[in-house]
Amino acid sequence: MPIHDWTCVRANRFHDFHQTWIGRIREALNAGLLPPGYFAMREQITGGPEPDVVALELPVKPAMSPGGDTVLVAPTARFVVRSEMSSYADKTDRITVRHPDGDVVAVIEIVSPGNKSSRHAVRSFVRKAVQLLRAGIHLLIVDLFPPSKRDPQGIHKLIWDRLKDEDFELPADKPLTLAAYSAGGTITGYIEPVGVGDVLPDMPIFLTADRYVPCPLEATYQASWAEFPVPLRGPLLEPPS
Repeated sequence: MPIHDWTCVRANRFHDFHQTWIGRIREALNAGLLPPGYFAMREQITGGPEPDVVALELPVKPAMSPGGDTVLVAPTARFVVRSEMSSYADKTDRITVRHPDGDVVAVIEIVSPGNKSSRHAVRSFVRKAVQLLRAGIHLLIVDLFPPSKRDPQGIHKLIWDRLKDEDFELPADKPLTLAAYSAGGTITGYIEPVGVGDVLPDMPIFLTADRYVPCPLEATYQASWAEFPVPLRGPLLEPPS
């Protein structure tokens, strides 16, 4: 199922799809993609559409390293960026992935129109994403909305600008962004630009700095689309202009 152009419908329609998609990702992770003891939770973001870091428990390094056939190392992406970090250095849902001891090790965020609705909303999203990474929490961001004047090179560029001064430009034909970040002494970003009509690639959800499980974005997107109300699909089925 190719990526739809969600800019052509009202924000509340993507909100409905967003909620279903979050649930499908959570179910897939808990159905065997995560190693034993790890679990994914659907959690409500409070205080508006931006991520809420305060409500999260800060993680400690896991006492055991996740293993098994489902855990992979060394993902690839179109762009891979790294930043060395100093040791001093409206309601929606997100997914948190937790270690067996209950600490948050990763967060999955699907960007909504509200996250880009104002300069304040964008800055808040970016600031809190960086706070997660600096706290050692791995992050997966799925942004199916094209750049705006508030994020002219997408959400990743704004996040990375707070970590490292480095050039980055989205391909003109791939203006949507999937970004997986491994946190730790070195923050590494795996960036996959995509466009309307593309099939979504699986993206890594890191459990440690170098081990991850794949997030089945395409399969869960398809399952969510199957539940999306048929009377609301019309504009999304029209070919992009």
